[in-house]
Amino acid sequence: MTWSLEPGYRRETLPDPETVGEDAELVAALRDDIAKTGPITSARFMDRALYEPGHGYYRQTAPGPGMAGDFLTAPEAHPVYGAALARLVDEAWAAMGRPTPFTITEQGAGTGALAAGLLGGLRDAGSPLAAGVRYRPVEVEPARLVALAARLRAEGFDHALAADEPPSDAVETGVVIANEVLDALPVHRVVGRPGGLRELLVAVGADGGFTWQEAEPTTPALAARLDAEGVVLADGQITEVCLALDDWLAAATRHLARGIVVLVDYAAEPADLHGAARPEGTLRVFARHAVGGDPFRHIGRQDLTATVDLAAVRAGAAAAGLALVGETTQAELLVAAAGPAADGQTGLTDPWLRGPDATLESALHLRSALARLMDTRGMGGFRVLVFGRGLPTDLRLPLLHRMRPPRA
Repeated sequence: MTWSLEPGYRRETLPDPETVGEDAELVAALRDDIAKTGPITSARFMDRALYEPGHGYYRQTAPGPGMAGDFLTAPEAHPVYGAALARLVDEAWAAMGRPTPFTITEQGAGTGALAAGLLGGLRDAGSPLAAGVRYRPVEVEPARLVALAARLRAEGFDHALAADEPPSDAVETGVVIANEVLDALPVHRVVGRPGGLRELLVAVGADGGFTWQEAEPTTPALAARLDAEGVVLADGQITEVCLALDDWLAAATRHLARGIVVLVDYAAEPADLHGAARPEGTLRVFARHAVGGDPFRHIGRQDLTATVDLAAVRAGAAAAGLALVGETTQAELLVAAAGPAADGQTGLTDPWLRGPDATLESALHLRSALARLMDTRGMGGFRVLVFGRGLPTDLRLPLLHRMRPPRA
């Protein structure tokens, strides 16, 4: 397997990704599954490799994000990212008439880095929302919530932490946030052929290892999705289709009666995502800050992701009863959030540059993090999609529409 480093890392500072091993019980269970039922879809393989209770990558007690983990997300890079999202949340709250109670529900809350950054951003900005907001973290692995709650309490956010689960009916007012969650939803892999679309299933080869096997599509929904997006694959061209997106959006927002949904991820329009420039698709793996392409090694110990289909997100949101409020990029949002502060609020970067605890080290850390967060070839190019439910059709959030920086 060939690994390449994520941008900005030096190999001598990181552990060898080959040392992560694999979950032997999960590997055996997958082989048994295939022996009993035949080859399985890549979506089923990915679902089990990531979410199998007690064995999947996201069911480990220790979350993957962070310098000591397998990849670095924006909230882990610096709390200024959470502070920027806090400005967006505060703007939405004000535009809605400052309702109370107001609950922020974060899907895939991980280590609590985004929660801490966002709640800290509300507090540092002097927003009245800081005193009354409820913050509900949602994680597929309950054990992670214990460490997350301890972190928020240690940082002085006891008053905000909500331990309840989202209600099943649309009764709440607030925000739903999912930062780099959609890319880890299971995907089907398909390949173009002269006779029509074929699906790549996961089989067990003669050597006992996992391998790809072409077959007829397991569901007509795969071809229907690509047809709806005007996508025609060339012979041998591979791409991924996420059919889990609609159900995920509906479930993640079902409790929201009034408010906004903020989705941030690496994503592309169908013409780019399924275009000739990506002949092998976008499925990739992350381990110890290195990027690889073999999902059949280190099963249960490495992250599996695929670039998000923007058209599918918009369609799934509409099906869930959500209306588009606005779109931007991570870099553009940071630029807008760092603009002139609202009346009574401090500047976005003031806590690290001018606050009572500001130091040269904190300023340099901020500068380094912003360079990474705003690099349009990486995190800065991540898409920020904001949808709403129960809001006026003319609701406008200035942070999504302010002057945008020129693209690199």
